[in-house]
Amino acid sequence: MRKLEIYEPPLCCPTGVCGPAPDPALATLQENILRWKKEGIAVERMAINQAPQRFMANRTVVDLLTREGQEVLPIALLDGKVVCKGTYPTYDQVAGEGT
Repeated sequence: MRKLEIYEPPLCCPTGVCGPAPDPALATLQENILRWKKEGIAVERMAINQAPQRFMANRTVVDLLTREGQEVLPIALLDGKVVCKGTYPTYDQVAGEGT
């Protein structure tokens, strides 16, 4: 099974789609996650304030954060390879990989 890991900046809740004015990019991401899961792609989201140990355990993420700072977040890794950084992945960036 293919695996998408999304390392995110601090979020107020696990999805980030909360409060009076949720970020439209996060709403789109949630829709895409549902579509990717239907296609058999495992998706895991981690916010730096909720799972700092997961960030530190990934060498690629640590290297990017060290070089570029937190502005590099979010970082998306598909099967361990960087798909995008500084923005959330599009549906096609993930679904189109490896097909």
